[in-house]
Amino acid sequence: MRVLLLGADGFIGRRVTDRLLVDQELQVTVLGRRDSADIRFDLTAGSPGALARFLDAVAPQVVINCAGATYGSSRTLIRANTLAVATVCEAIRRSREPARLVHVGSAAEYGPVPGGVPVAESAEPRPVGPYGVSKLAGTELVLASGLDAAVLRVFDVVGPGSPTASLFGRLAEGLRRALEREESQVRMPDLSGYRDFVDVRDVARAIQAAAVSAATGVINIGSGHAVRARDAAQLLVRASGFEGSIVEENRSVLLPAQVGGPVDQPAGHHLPGHRVLEPRPVEGRVPAGEPVPWRQADVRTARDRLGWRTQVPLEESLGDVWLETACRV
Repeated sequence: MRVLLLGADGFIGRRVTDRLLVDQELQVTVLGRRDSADIRFDLTAGSPGALARFLDAVAPQVVINCAGATYGSSRTLIRANTLAVATVCEAIRRSREPARLVHVGSAAEYGPVPGGVPVAESAEPRPVGPYGVSKLAGTELVLASGLDAAVLRVFDVVGPGSPTASLFGRLAEGLRRALEREESQVRMPDLSGYRDFVDVRDVARAIQAAAVSAATGVINIGSGHAVRARDAAQLLVRASGFEGSIVEENRSVLLPAQVGGPVDQPAGHHLPGHRVLEPRPVEGRVPAGEPVPWRQADVRTARDRLGWRTQVPLEESLGDVWLETACRV
């Protein structure tokens, strides 16, 4: 099977590249802006006609779109997450043999959801902020394109390679600096929210599974469990050996450095050793003043239609984040 991969240099794209290249059944071509790409092309600036000509030359059976932006101005996000998707869809439509499209979406497209309830693909998206809006617009373009297409709505991705601007990338760098400078505190933003953390390697497996499947429409990709960000942060603290405190900005909450027990437990449970400072979100309610305090995927569609489920525990995923950070020169 011939596969054209877009966005191979990103956090998710790098892992997808690694996975596809070891599959002897796949012939992978990479399109991107960097010199390392097989085909150099800027999705935010190039025309659909030019991209269609590349598609005709490669004749892919599947196009995987991992390209996009997570951070930046509203203009940057719209160009990378909406305009680029429009270019991809139109180019595939114009090509001589339209390929199947697997597009990477985001759980941010859902926006606020009722606390304590897994969000299914049928939920009405109500994103908050430019990122979620731009990603939802891209998803809607894919769904309305008339193409053979699947959108993987990926939840909170963690694991080795996490960008330093991400929550755990920032925490890992903060822990590293604190250990090097013998500091006793690391400052972080509020960690009281619940998130559905999924390892980037599991996400890459899901994308590969979608590429060779016949599944269409939106498919949630997550662990199916909601974990308090504070509890997840403790796993990274424990992996680092840091014995100081994590101070959450605007909350003045000090976290103990040592936590026992695994994270693999039902949604909303706390890790042992914690002082519980907030109640579990009440089912059917969204707390006022917190745009997205709860996020948990209903993953039955991924299980049923892709035969996919997570394999990497959160503790292992965050341990690998720390190992990569500690070894970085």
